[in-house]
Amino acid sequence: MWAGAAGIAAAGLVVSLLFVRDTGGHVAVEGKGFSQLVPWRRRPVLVSCAQAGLVNNLNDALAWGLAPLYLAAHGASARQIGVVAALYPAVWGVGQLGTGWLSDHTGRKPLIVTGMLVQGGALAVLVAGRGSFASAAAAAVLLGAGTALVYPTLIAAISDAVSPVARAPTVGVYRFWRDMGYAAGGLIAGVLAEAIHFGGAIGLVAGLTAVSGLWVALDLPPRPSLSAAPDAVKSQ
Repeated sequence: MWAGAAGIAAAGLVVSLLFVRDTGGHVAVEGKGFSQLVPWRRRPVLVSCAQAGLVNNLNDALAWGLAPLYLAAHGASARQIGVVAALYPAVWGVGQLGTGWLSDHTGRKPLIVTGMLVQGGALAVLVAGRGSFASAAAAAVLLGAGTALVYPTLIAAISDAVSPVARAPTVGVYRFWRDMGYAAGGLIAGVLAEAIHFGGAIGLVAGLTAVSGLWVALDLPPRPSLSAAPDAVKSQ
């Protein structure tokens, strides 16, 4: 076990030394344009992305905690629940390998808005299917696709809006609010499930997720185009 871990660490060191390029030069070039590009955009970007991240993790907590109970209450077998539970992270994990790249070419805002609306629709499909395996599997695929669109793109949108040297603390603030969604999701899902049962709780979170996407659509400033950027930024 230890030998394998040491081998992996040594391989990582060799790969880093041989193939990873230092990005200090890119940081210096990129930072020159920020006084002209984005100071006025920082607050709305952070607020929009933080609330979307919080709601994204809120429905993520609901998917892990409440959806299996909802399916079990409608007679789903342990195997069916396991398949549904596996589909969601599988689609999310594979999908986000391409969505970060895609957002570089299409912009951050369209992917975030679409992803939040797809997530809301996925939860609505889960409720509408009344616990059937087919509808739950479709909902899991949609939820994974929506999360893949949103998850890497939110951090990219934050990074766009601040200078390179300010990214670490700003992303830290964003991640604090994003990860608060897990705690909020557990509390909200539990209270709502007790008050209005599983279906009602999932339906309300579906609506909240859609509202979050509309918030981003209305409030998140568009990413500056390269044609409007200073020459120093265009040259990257």
